[in-house]
Amino acid sequence: MKVTKKQYRGLLLHVRDYFEASEHTIHKARNEIKIISSNDNSMVIKSFKIPHFINKIVYTFFRESKAKKSYENSMRIADFVPCPIGYIEFYKFGLIKDSYFVSENFTYDFTIREPLVKENFLDKKNIFKAFALFTYTLHEKNIFHLDYSPGNILIKKLKEGYLFKIVDINRMKFKKLTLDEKLKNFSKLWAKDEDLETIMREYAGLINTDEKKMC
Repeated sequence: MKVTKKQYRGLLLHVRDYFEASEHTIHKARNEIKIISSNDNSMVIKSFKIPHFINKIVYTFFRESKAKKSYENSMRIADFVPCPIGYIEFYKFGLIKDSYFVSENFTYDFTIREPLVKENFLDKKNIFKAFALFTYTLHEKNIFHLDYSPGNILIKKLKEGYLFKIVDINRMKFKKLTLDEKLKNFSKLWAKDEDLETIMREYAGLINTDEKKMC
């Protein structure tokens, strides 16, 4: 277990109880994500399940758990993610059973998916330009999100523009990126040609590269 502030230690120790008590599920597939409230704070708990015996061995002895990676990556790129609170791992018979990562509940207005799929989404051109700048900033910081998909890119509208945060960050690399790797990071957007052109045109200007080389 690791926690950013002592006040959240009790929450982590009883995270299973908080998780089970919450009926506010925002995602449920291989992992499950719920929103909880504690001490007037709204938080997100992500539950990572490791059901298979071989995976239990791998994540006990050879790899860090996904919860731990999520926490460590969040601490490393704190400006770009919802504020991390902590993580905890539970073991049974000496092997990891399940683990949890807790962060603040970042109240966003939409994800990048909405302007990508909605034809008349308000201010979508400026959103795409801001998104290009955000992605450029990540790349300049040597941050390579391996699941840079629309649902993992949260956007909050501010008076002066847009604030972006990324989630689902247990799979990341930190390295100086080649142009091919930078472009590959856009591949999971599944954007329409005209939308992708807007994004890539803006990104090309930021990295001072001919737009034609990006096609």
